[in-house]
Amino acid sequence: MKLVIQIPCYNEQDALPVTLKALPKHIDGIDEIEILVIDDGSTDKTIDIAREYGVVNFVQIPHNCGLSKAFIAGINKALLMGADIIVNTDADNQYCADDIEKLVTPILKGEADMVIGTRPVSEISHFSLMKKFFQKLGSFVMRVISSTDVQDAPSGFRAFSRNAAIQLNIFDNYTYTLETIIQAKAKGLQLKCVDVAVNPEMRQSRLVKNMFDYIRRSIFTMVRMFIIYRPFRFFSILAGLFLSLGALLGIRFLWYYFTGSGSGHIQSLILSAILIITGVQVSVIAILSELFSINRKLLEDIQKRLKLLDLKKN
Repeated sequence: MKLVIQIPCYNEQDALPVTLKALPKHIDGIDEIEILVIDDGSTDKTIDIAREYGVVNFVQIPHNCGLSKAFIAGINKALLMGADIIVNTDADNQYCADDIEKLVTPILKGEADMVIGTRPVSEISHFSLMKKFFQKLGSFVMRVISSTDVQDAPSGFRAFSRNAAIQLNIFDNYTYTLETIIQAKAKGLQLKCVDVAVNPEMRQSRLVKNMFDYIRRSIFTMVRMFIIYRPFRFFSILAGLFLSLGALLGIRFLWYYFTGSGSGHIQSLILSAILIITGVQVSVIAILSELFSINRKLLEDIQKRLKLLDLKKN
């Protein structure tokens, strides 16, 4: 059983030594542990530092492409390295490396395909009250959208089985954390959360530079992924809103019409007709989107088979 611990890096020469020193050398049930550093266009000595600490596996991206690109590049490289389990952790030593064993244990036992480390958000001293609130709110919204019990949706401290890693597709350019949760549920993967500890802050987050910008991006990601993976439900809800409003306005007009004052409410009839027609059109879109969704699932199944064939060749 081979574990690959991947670490996306962007100018992490100061924090990376601490992170690398803390990584476990042995975990029960794991025969081999390898470290993979993904250099996302660093301009400092990140690569040199990693080599000094014995890292031999790298993915070097010529210019900074962002966390999502670095993450999926690492996943693909780890699969080529023969990983049975892949753990993703941050280079800033945010997560307690001793808890990597907690992440991989459910996969080793066959209880999960993807494991997310749940941070004690309420107890993290360097998180502001606003950040704690929005972290919890975002996780609640994600639980509703994804129909999972994930407690810390933005957590990047995760473990993936080989089966889960092969099926991952990342479309969002900002972050992979929310998208992979929705994908896990949509693809029938078993998702589990385990409590993990965090270390004192070494630097400010580069992903959350502005809380409101992060919220805006996260909302956009959630909605987009909901449309991609549950299009029929999304457009059905939208169609239902239009049809319901249209029907209510139509009933309102009929009430006034039969009470003898319908001529003064003709605008309600026109608006009702527009809403109902729109609702019918969106219903058609819902049906078409479900057909497209089935086609996407077939293509993803083909993609998975092709990946398996490529990995066998390597």
